[in-house]
Amino acid sequence: MQRSRSARLLSVMAPLLVALLCPAIAGAVKVHTVVLGAVRKVPYTPPEATADTKDDDSTSLRVRPLMVDDKQREWTVGPVHDVTDRTFVVQRALRLNDSLPGEAVHWTWQPGPWLMVDSVTGHVAALHLPDFDPQVSNFIWFRDYAAYCGIATTVKGGLMAVVAELGARKAVVQQKLGAWPQQNAPHPVCAVSKWQRTPMRATIQQTGGQAMTFDVVGVSSLVEEGESGDD
Repeated sequence: MQRSRSARLLSVMAPLLVALLCPAIAGAVKVHTVVLGAVRKVPYTPPEATADTKDDDSTSLRVRPLMVDDKQREWTVGPVHDVTDRTFVVQRALRLNDSLPGEAVHWTWQPGPWLMVDSVTGHVAALHLPDFDPQVSNFIWFRDYAAYCGIATTVKGGLMAVVAELGARKAVVQQKLGAWPQQNAPHPVCAVSKWQRTPMRATIQQTGGQAMTFDVVGVSSLVEEGESGDD
């Protein structure tokens, strides 16, 4: 009789214990390790390079592996920009097959799109930024904004001054600087963009052209995983 009563009690309590413990188990966050590995020098031919201007520094990239939980996810190039205390952006490096038909396989490297990395979840996402061109766009970051020159491929497009915000669907600034392509275009195509904090402004200038300054108004549109866009 006592055993039967204990069995009935256990059958009643078991679902309750599962209901209490499961949320805690499900809510446990796995800790991820996100690091950039050692620098490696790889071959690279910039578009403006000629036989007379080629040297080891101008025809190579310094790339680093992006490691998530001790597994390589991507190759990267250039400096990291910390957007928040958990999210950073870095440019991807692409390894491309540079062989002509009939040739032996030959690999070369090129700067690629930018990546956004969440160091808490280990999530890596490619950024689709307006008018981005890896050969022209020299990104200068401030907070979650990037100021750069880009190439618009529309009929009325050309060389553009762009300010883009992470998480926003459209560019904050998108102003035409000139026609594209250009004969004997300078390299770099644009000077390094400049930021001002208060009021927030970005200055973008085509090399040899007039500087253009844009007011940037708004708040962060970046939503990190685990957050609500309504917060």
